[in-house]
Amino acid sequence: MTTPTLPPAPDLDLLATDVETDLRRSVRAVLAKTCPTEALTALADGTDEVSAAAWSALTDDLGLAALLVPEEHGGAGAGPREAAVVAEECGRACAPVPFLTSAVLATDLLVTLGATEALGRLAEGGTAALVVPAATRSAQGWSRGAAVSATGGRLVGDVRGVVGLPADLLLVPVAGPDGPALHLVEAGAEGVTLTAVTSLDATRPLTDVHLDVPLDGAGTPLATGEMVTAALDHALATAAGLLAAEQAGLAAWCLEQTVAHLSERRQFGRVVGGFQALKHRLADLYAEVGQASAVAAHAAAALAEGTDVPVSVAVAQAFCSEVAVHAAEEAVQLHGGLGMTWESPVHLRLKRAKADHVLLGSPDAHRDALATLVGLPGPEAG
Repeated sequence: MTTPTLPPAPDLDLLATDVETDLRRSVRAVLAKTCPTEALTALADGTDEVSAAAWSALTDDLGLAALLVPEEHGGAGAGPREAAVVAEECGRACAPVPFLTSAVLATDLLVTLGATEALGRLAEGGTAALVVPAATRSAQGWSRGAAVSATGGRLVGDVRGVVGLPADLLLVPVAGPDGPALHLVEAGAEGVTLTAVTSLDATRPLTDVHLDVPLDGAGTPLATGEMVTAALDHALATAAGLLAAEQAGLAAWCLEQTVAHLSERRQFGRVVGGFQALKHRLADLYAEVGQASAVAAHAAAALAEGTDVPVSVAVAQAFCSEVAVHAAEEAVQLHGGLGMTWESPVHLRLKRAKADHVLLGSPDAHRDALATLVGLPGPEAG
């Protein structure tokens, strides 16, 4: 087999700017105040006293709903690097907010398609959700299982396992004889049925969507044909790249909390963290978390520069997904019995990490995509 010749990697500056540092400090302070562990734990019992307050603080106080909305549409006009900072802090806090699904995924899709009216609504704090299964990695993957079609003058179909709901607007990719189209549907419109389903991660719920909406009610498609395919691929890649930042933040939190716990916990008359076997496990985890942070930062920088995006995102997702799960598993184990309790904050991070493991494509799907991108043999991923 001939080894493929790859172009040189782009020279990207991964060091945080002063703006990014200040943004991180502000977001972390807000989430520390609005996302206490007890409130997050209560979500699993159906009591939600945290989601609205946390999202309101991020949007009203910091304007993060409009972070990626261009300035001419009332937004901040920021880029993927700033969004990665917010995503990382949301991962650390296990925040139950639609930042990734609305302020990143849906917003990027609307920006690419030039949907000015919808962007204005998001800039004012509204939310939108892309109605595709949570594990969708690409437009090709969506098209193979497209569940909504335009028939008889109506949008009809069922989509299972959608993230980001409830939301104000639904962005619905629709399969048609002339190719894909993207329709904008009000979530409260007649003929839209949203059914919450049991999710491992109560901080990022899943929803089944049933649509039986007249086309005149759904309005003219925002776009059709190849424009939809290209916009979907760009938005899904952007969201996947920033999900890696969320996963890196979650992993970093797990490492920090585990080190702090083992530095205080005593057993057999000495601090548990002094045992050599645990030191080695923490050292290995430290190296993994540092690598995940670097890989996620590279993906965000690549998205910002528009260079080497498919490869950078595939690498970040394939790596960071597994590091997040490993860090959370280590945190649970090294916290002992405390880590196994329902109320434990590390328990919450394990469930978020496991749910994120398949969100926007599994690590295997991204590795398969990476193999194709760099010319290695492997099946095409969806």
